[in-house]
Amino acid sequence: MAPRLLATGLLFLAAGGSSRYPRADAFVSPRPAAAVGQRAPIDLQLPGNTSPRSGSSSLELAGFEEAWSSYLSALEADPLLVKSITAGVILGAADLSGQAIQQALASRDESGGEVATASAGLDIARFARFAFFGFVLQAPWNHFYYLILDGALPPTDDPFTATTGIKVVIDQFVQAPIFTVLIFGFLGFLEGKSTEEIKQQLDDDYVDTMLANWKLWVPATAVNIAFCPPILRVLFLNVVFFFWSIFLSLKLNKAEEVADEV
Repeated sequence: MAPRLLATGLLFLAAGGSSRYPRADAFVSPRPAAAVGQRAPIDLQLPGNTSPRSGSSSLELAGFEEAWSSYLSALEADPLLVKSITAGVILGAADLSGQAIQQALASRDESGGEVATASAGLDIARFARFAFFGFVLQAPWNHFYYLILDGALPPTDDPFTATTGIKVVIDQFVQAPIFTVLIFGFLGFLEGKSTEEIKQQLDDDYVDTMLANWKLWVPATAVNIAFCPPILRVLFLNVVFFFWSIFLSLKLNKAEEVADEV
C-alpha cells in the first residue's frame, strides 16, 4: 500500500498538482480553445488509481458540460427555434405532471366517480395543447418581448439599479396581465371553447390567476432580469413556467370539469 501511495504522489507532483478536469463555464457561451487560454481538453480516460465511483462522476460531469455547450451553441445559432422547442418540451412535461397530480388527488376521493376519473389515463390532447402553446406562443412571445424590453432599457452590469426595478414593474404590471389573457384565449380556442365561454372563464378565474402570478413571478422576474444573461432569460423563464404551467393546467381543467358537471 505504501509504495502505491508514494507512486501516486509522485505522479501527481509530476503532473503539476492540477486537476485533470477543467472547470465548467456553465453560463458562458462556448468559445474556441485559443480564446480561453491553453486549457487542455477534457480527458475521458480515467487514471489507474481512480475509483469507479469518482470516475463515473467525472464522466457524468463531462457529459453534462458537453451537452450544455452544445445547447448554448444551438441557442446562439438559432435562438427562436431552440427556445420554442425547449418551451414546448417543458410545458408539455408540466401538463403531464399536472395530470399526475390531478389523478393522485382524485384517487384519494372516496367517490366512485372521482376514482373513475383518476383511472381514465393520460389526456393526450391536453398534453399536446400545452406543448403547442409553449412552442407557438410562450417562447416566441417572450423572445421578442425581451428583445424589445432590452432595446428600450439596456441591461446594466449592476443588478441592483432603477433600470432593473422599472423592467420588473413593466413585466409584471403591463406585460403579464396582457399575456395571461392570451393564455386563457389561446388554450380555450384549442379546446374548442366559444368566445362567450372564454370570457366566462376569464370572469371566473382571471383575478385569482393574476394574484397567484404576482406571488411567483415578481421575485422570479427580478432574479431573471437582474442576474441572467439575456440569451438565457427565456430558458430561466421556461424553468419557472414549468411550475406555473402545473398551476394553470390544474386551474383551467378544474374549471372545465365544474362546467361539465353543471
